[in-house]
Amino acid sequence: MHYAPAILIGRIVRTLARMRKPGGGSAVPGLVVNKIAPGFLARTLNGFPEGLVIVTGSSGKSTITKMLVAVLRAHGKTVFTNPSTANISQGLTSALLEQASLTGHIDGDIAVLEMDEGHGAYIAGSLTPRVVTLTNVMVDQIDRFHDSEMVQAMLAKIAARATEAVVLNADDQYLQDLAAGVRSPVRVERFGVTTEVLEANPRGLGYAQTATARLPRGEGVLVTRVAGREAEISLPEGDYTVGLPARGTHYAVDAATALGAARQALGTAFRAGLAVAAISSIPAVFGRGEVVSVRGRQVEFVLVQNPASFQLNLDSLEPGTDQILVAIGSDVRDPSYFWPVTTSGLGRVLIASGSKAHEIALQLAYDDVAVDRIESDLGRALDDFLALPEPAVGLKTIIFSADGMRRTRAHLGLATNSEELS
Repeated sequence: MHYAPAILIGRIVRTLARMRKPGGGSAVPGLVVNKIAPGFLARTLNGFPEGLVIVTGSSGKSTITKMLVAVLRAHGKTVFTNPSTANISQGLTSALLEQASLTGHIDGDIAVLEMDEGHGAYIAGSLTPRVVTLTNVMVDQIDRFHDSEMVQAMLAKIAARATEAVVLNADDQYLQDLAAGVRSPVRVERFGVTTEVLEANPRGLGYAQTATARLPRGEGVLVTRVAGREAEISLPEGDYTVGLPARGTHYAVDAATALGAARQALGTAFRAGLAVAAISSIPAVFGRGEVVSVRGRQVEFVLVQNPASFQLNLDSLEPGTDQILVAIGSDVRDPSYFWPVTTSGLGRVLIASGSKAHEIALQLAYDDVAVDRIESDLGRALDDFLALPEPAVGLKTIIFSADGMRRTRAHLGLATNSEELS
């Protein structure tokens, strides 16, 4: 009962925050509880009978976490997990408050948590995860992380806490270097892509593609082919066809990551066919290749959070898609952040919108993309875009940054955070 007062206070704060701002304020109770009961987070996360699995890295965390949770549940495990919007320390604590008893206990066999790399490194010293999964190293938030070596150091600090296994990207030299520091008896499970898959993606996978050797077939988890929303993945247990939640090689790599993490978390209980079926059945993760029905129209939402995801998602669009709206919002503080992205493949964008409408329109123009209209008022842009007749090729497609996504969903009356979808 040591944490009962803090839990009660946290729940009261949560209720007040939701009254003040429906659908928001989810981090506030976590901030309060972390302040008055700093041991609550670590004690609860370390208390699951089958341990804790951490998923962290620069990108792919939300999709991999959702895939891994689906696999574990398919194997009969009761899993506690956090929404993708709650991957920093106060968000993690708020997520725990949703299910914890007054004693701080949560019913569940195992916890799978997506963690921000910075906050994960901050609390790593108090955690004892069984498995740590590392996705890649990129500087995707230049106002927080100044260089790749800083991100690598954060991930190394988290990986050092693993008690059984570290699962990492064999195609990322930063992570390959990090693997050299993993000491027995902690195992290293690698995932990656074949040379053929990499050559089919000439702009790379968004990772630090400097590894000097590809992962051999039969060692770890290897993506051998990608075609639209389907991939071939080689496991030590055999070769399997995996359905993906959205188009793109990055989603195939996410699936390989989740399979590698599941193999380590489940051990001898892992069943490859069951795992593949679970991954193949999940829908798109919030805003990431998600197809929704709005005002009688089918619309695909494409979230871009950094130059690599922007490039990968553009390259994965159906060729010739003829109705595209791009909405870049205030979360992109410096528009030059996206200038490394080659947008020429879009050909034509009907509307550039959001608070950075003129800036993204300028980038598109430099890439010889025709922009029919610049409309800073996102609500007006969305209304006009949806009022257009059905496209001749592909779906109506909205490409947005995180701020553009939230404003788009709010204007269209859709869920505005991933917690509302769970």
